[in-house]
Amino acid sequence: MTRIVAGTAGGRALRSPTGVQTRPTSNRVREALFSALEAAVGPMQGLRFLDLFAGSGAVGLEALSRGASTAVFVEQDQRTAALIRDNAVELRLGGATVVTDSVAHHLSRTYPSRFDVAFCDPPYVLGGEELTEVIELLVGREWLAADAVVVLERSSRGPAPIWPPGMLATRQRRYGDTTLWYGRRSADPAP
Repeated sequence: MTRIVAGTAGGRALRSPTGVQTRPTSNRVREALFSALEAAVGPMQGLRFLDLFAGSGAVGLEALSRGASTAVFVEQDQRTAALIRDNAVELRLGGATVVTDSVAHHLSRTYPSRFDVAFCDPPYVLGGEELTEVIELLVGREWLAADAVVVLERSSRGPAPIWPPGMLATRQRRYGDTTLWYGRRSADPAP
């Protein structure tokens, strides 16, 4: 069962989509993720959080529970997006905006404010080139604050992501079949 790990909704269960299309980030990985984020950016209090390929929404809902001011969830499947909305209402987590759209299409637009943290958990079958394009849209379309952190959740068996100019790789951590890759928005684009 997927649960919120900490914050105002800590310990509360989340309803997750049925089937094998969505694999919610485990409680253990989410706990490690937020420990690393707090070391990098400080407490979540007041931060703007972007959850791409949101699936169950567990990561963005965790951010709201820990004090993020807003979390935008981008999920293509309508039923799954509705479930994220329902979970946010049930947990009384304000600041949730759920967008039912493909990530690439949504990121091709310009958002009115920039995000401090972007979490990207695409299907493991999504190719490296497609993932690089998503990150390039984040950087090029000005979705990220000047010192934002981007976290990619990928299969441990897959290759390392290629960070585009404007992003610096900062760390990676493996948790069994899952690896989290961290990058930081750079003021100076890489050569």
